[in-house]
Amino acid sequence: MKRWRIDPFGRRAFAAALVLLFGAIGAKAGEERAAHDLSPEGLAKVSDYIRNEIATGKIPGAILLLQQHGKPVYYENFGVRDVATELSMSADTIFRLYSMSKPITAVMAMMLVEEGKLRLDDPVSKYIPAFADMKVGVEKHGEDGKVALALEPLKRPIMVEDLMRQTAGLPYGYYGGGEVNKVYADAHLSHSDDLTNAEFAAKVTTLPLAEQPGTLWDYGHGIDILGRVIEVITGKSLFQFEKERLLGPLGMNDTAFYVADPTKWPRIAEPMPNDRAIGQVTQVRDPRKPLKLQSGGGGMVGTVGDYARFAQMLLNGGLYEGRRYLKPDTIALMASDHIGPETGIARDQNYYPGPNSGYGLSFAVRTSVPEGTSWPLGEYRWDGVGGTFFFIDPEDDLLGILLVQTPSQRGRIQQELKTLIYRAMGR
Repeated sequence: MKRWRIDPFGRRAFAAALVLLFGAIGAKAGEERAAHDLSPEGLAKVSDYIRNEIATGKIPGAILLLQQHGKPVYYENFGVRDVATELSMSADTIFRLYSMSKPITAVMAMMLVEEGKLRLDDPVSKYIPAFADMKVGVEKHGEDGKVALALEPLKRPIMVEDLMRQTAGLPYGYYGGGEVNKVYADAHLSHSDDLTNAEFAAKVTTLPLAEQPGTLWDYGHGIDILGRVIEVITGKSLFQFEKERLLGPLGMNDTAFYVADPTKWPRIAEPMPNDRAIGQVTQVRDPRKPLKLQSGGGGMVGTVGDYARFAQMLLNGGLYEGRRYLKPDTIALMASDHIGPETGIARDQNYYPGPNSGYGLSFAVRTSVPEGTSWPLGEYRWDGVGGTFFFIDPEDDLLGILLVQTPSQRGRIQQELKTLIYRAMGR
């Protein structure tokens, strides 16, 4: 079989490492210049913004952490966890992270890459053989005007990198998005809590791909399948491997796939009662409910302290409190653009990173500066459909985490809040 070689520590990683290296040097220099420090006046506007969102009934509450040079420079709890209980927001509040699970799963996979147990150019079928037989669904229009799906063979295998950069052709599926998306929506993959990761992957292999692998950024179930690949390699459940190698050592003790301890249930944050819909047919899930599925792409819950440890490890180049989790060049590779113009990869109509960003191995990566701003290149980030988001800014040695539960307001809040944060830095 022909090998589509991807050197995980080659020229692209070296270039990305230089960006992060000089960004870090710039950040240290920034400690001596006020331009990129957060001003008290600017942070007051950040606080006022969130308080107004609560006062106008858009969200129950939120937590915002900004950490620079390894130390919190802004932290505040706002409002309540749940309008029904009126319990105040606090540092131990547990949030549905949804797609902020993806970077955690990707880190686990890159640990295996460093150990030589996994390659980015490995075909997924090496670990899940049924992927070798998958077909691509292509819409055909008949003379009667009806649309039918024809199945075409793969032009090349789905590779591990495709799972991580959203180019595997495995969409989340929604009505109105074409015939393959309808097939995925009808399969109710978002309601698969009673399936194991192995059973979920087997179900996916019965569906057509939305496009040929490596041709289009199309957001979907790739990281869920990556979670199953990790299980096959390690012989452990995804959560067991995460606990042993990352969550436990980092002290991410409240990060899991559901809240198993009933004494912790009052700590769970809830959206407003009329803000629970995700997409056309799904509601926010109940994290109290036990489930078999360990969705590497969107299943985790956690706290601000837990995710701050994870994000600081990334910002530190894979090191946290004296323990190394990944090499700096591995982090640099993950935080570099893997779908740039040189790859020939197109972007679908719902390209969530936006026009000024590429996409790395489970992160959006800023590749150009939005008009009217001086936002830093090399910033990488992602969010969750429940409302949470985080960003890492190597140039300013800064990370930010907003935890809030609001499916309907998340895009607007993220953009407006990020603008205020960077204005507070004089950007």
